[in-house]
Amino acid sequence: MKENTNEMILVFDSIPANEGLARVTAASFCTQLNPTLEEVADLKTAVSEAVTNCIIHGYEGKINKIEMKLQYHGNELYVHITDYGIGIMDIEKAMEPMYTSKPDHERSGMGFTFMEAFMDEIRVESQPGKGTTVHMKKTIGRKR
Repeated sequence: MKENTNEMILVFDSIPANEGLARVTAASFCTQLNPTLEEVADLKTAVSEAVTNCIIHGYEGKINKIEMKLQYHGNELYVHITDYGIGIMDIEKAMEPMYTSKPDHERSGMGFTFMEAFMDEIRVESQPGKGTTVHMKKTIGRKR
């Protein structure tokens, strides 16, 4: 029997209104796995944080493209969110709770912490001057 798989890519402008679009798209895609309401809420929070980081930190408010790739294999959901912005100089430092590169913008520095709390795995790849990709994984419910 063939394994349950699917994937999609959404490319959108780095404007705040599209953060909601990304959340709803991820939630809709996830429904194919019959998630609990809590699993959907967790996914939406993690996607929101990742997209907001792209807008505020990756592009520093400039309009450019954000790519969100969603995939599932069996009951494992994978989310990859990419910007082509300024990148992160020190990923380890950026992932520390309460650290923010924009303290003057009233940022809490909890974005990566929330992503880690609401997803099962998170990995960040970044190149200064070339952009950042956040890779997240969440196991949804029980195997079909």
